[in-house]
Amino acid sequence: MTRALFLLILAASLAVAFIDDEEAKALPDGAGKEVTAKVCLECHGAGHFRGQRLTQTEWSDKVYEMMDNGAKATDDEVTAVVAYLTKNFGKESKVWVNTAPLVELKSVLGFSIPEGDAIVAYRKDHPPFKEWRDLLNVPGVDAKKAESLKDKMLF
Repeated sequence: MTRALFLLILAASLAVAFIDDEEAKALPDGAGKEVTAKVCLECHGAGHFRGQRLTQTEWSDKVYEMMDNGAKATDDEVTAVVAYLTKNFGKESKVWVNTAPLVELKSVLGFSIPEGDAIVAYRKDHPPFKEWRDLLNVPGVDAKKAESLKDKMLF
């Protein structure tokens, strides 16, 4: 029984590490990415912050709130995380459509759950999108909506 429990815990730990690694890879590249993944993904998934668009002050408040809840980071790491989150998930930040999780496609771009699911599923079997018009190949995505959102997207 003890061995079975150990194997179950080990398998769960490896699954979580794999998910965290995949989420970290899907974050936009740039200064602060690694430390943001280390500090933030230890406690929750990237969807927790990717679906938000906050100001620098709001991100700072959010990071310090997370530290009050147990997140570990030095002052320099906090500065890097806040700068990264502000740049990539600030009020005017665009959505990286090729890596955005459903929550970001839905909450920031306004795609419906079926549209967002279709985009995420389509990305698994097709090359990365190069421009907003590529979304027109995704079954179930409203063409007019995609066009109206083109200025909020990055590829």
